Amino acid sequence: MPPQHNFCGRTRREFLWQAGAGFGATALAGLLSKDGFFSSADASTLSQRPAPSAAKAKSIIFLFMYGGPSHIDTFDYKPSMIGMDGKTVAVKTHGRGGHKNSGRIVEPRWKFRQYGECGKWVSDLFPHLAHHVDDIAFLHSMTAESPIHGSAMLMMNSGKLQSGSPCLGSWVNYGLGSENSNLPGFVVMLDPSGGPISGAKNWSNGYMPATYQGTVFRTAGAPILDLQSPRGMTRELERDLLDAISSANGKHLALRADNSELAARIASYELAYDMQVSAPEAVNLADETQATLDLYGVGKQTTNDFGTRCLLARRLVERGVRFIQLYSGGSHNDHNWDAHGDLVLNHNKHAGATDQPIAALLADLKQRGLLEETLVVWGGEFGRQPTAEYSKGTGRDHNSAGFTMWMAGGGIRGGVSVGQTDELGSRAIEHEMHVKRLHATVLSQLGFDPNRLSYFYNGLDQKLVGVEHVEPIRDIVA
Repeated sequence: MPPQHNFCGRTRREFLWQAGAGFGATALAGLLSKDGFFSSADASTLSQRPAPSAAKAKSIIFLFMYGGPSHIDTFDYKPSMIGMDGKTVAVKTHGRGGHKNSGRIVEPRWKFRQYGECGKWVSDLFPHLAHHVDDIAFLHSMTAESPIHGSAMLMMNSGKLQSGSPCLGSWVNYGLGSENSNLPGFVVMLDPSGGPISGAKNWSNGYMPATYQGTVFRTAGAPILDLQSPRGMTRELERDLLDAISSANGKHLALRADNSELAARIASYELAYDMQVSAPEAVNLADETQATLDLYGVGKQTTNDFGTRCLLARRLVERGVRFIQLYSGGSHNDHNWDAHGDLVLNHNKHAGATDQPIAALLADLKQRGLLEETLVVWGGEFGRQPTAEYSKGTGRDHNSAGFTMWMAGGGIRGGVSVGQTDELGSRAIEHEMHVKRLHATVLSQLGFDPNRLSYFYNGLDQKLVGVEHVEPIRDIVA
């Protein structure tokens, strides 16, 4: 039997593959990189990139009402329900409590009035925001695939029911990069009561490089945790270290495409270095006038927190941050909009905390000329049922079969309402709009074809909107 040759613990075939075949792979990779095959890897930094076509929006502010606000108590006026309180009706619903064929009607607990030139009916829950309806496009027939918080939130944030995919903010920054190299391109500001269910999965970069994940900003103390340098590390030493790492990366790695993860880590460290100065300045409200602070409700107990975050969102947009997501509500039970028990107590609390700040954000962006290029999105992971969840009380169960969201600015036509739910608001019956269409509209306003923006992963061109063609909601585009 012929002797087995072994090179450093390897068989002859392994040696030939790792040596000879490796040279061929290097040459092939070099040729492919010239043809742009590795462009997705090269795009692992937040450097600014032009949109493929004319964009009407440059930044997104997503006002996420965690828990599921009741559309029939806010913006979806149902006059036929007046006088039906307590009556049992045959209506099919699907929520946390499963499928039901009948239920006890909970009449809307707030009066509706008409506002603006468009005559939009708005609940008394939002007396400030109601005066901006001519700048808002209401989407009354939104649908999602899950009536359960965790999966519904992942769907709203990433387009998928399962975790592991990049969120909308990650896709925006992957496509456009950031206008400010000293701040994150994707910022998340949480409710003081805590984060939403599933936590960081809702602002995850998924299979994209780490530079595209959301960065949590705080409104008190250090804006970003763990940003400060280790003890003994001066800024001069940090800069020398970064220069050394970057130099080694350039000298010893011929193909950047083969080292995209290291490149992303270096980019993240460089960003952290620059944010030590830029982040504290961005959240410092000392240069804001008292009139501006009063406009947002900063300093008032009810509105101080959300008002501060809305004001910070405007400041971040001014500084080139692409995607800012603000959560109203956190943790569980009545700490968010999940009104299973006392609807009146729950919605008065959360609408009272957000109405004035959101109205101020729209007004402030508009008077500064920023609303035209900033797309504001409002909504939760789903809506709520027209019937009571329990035998007593006003609480409503989850409703993913028909609910309301709205958009303003960023090339969106104001004063319009699209879609319709049935007379009780239990399901969409006209112009049904899946969450994917909302995502497609956001990408379209940023200058992308949502059906072509992709990221190559696991052998497939992955897309936010999935493999099937998804049409943006063109009815609301100016």
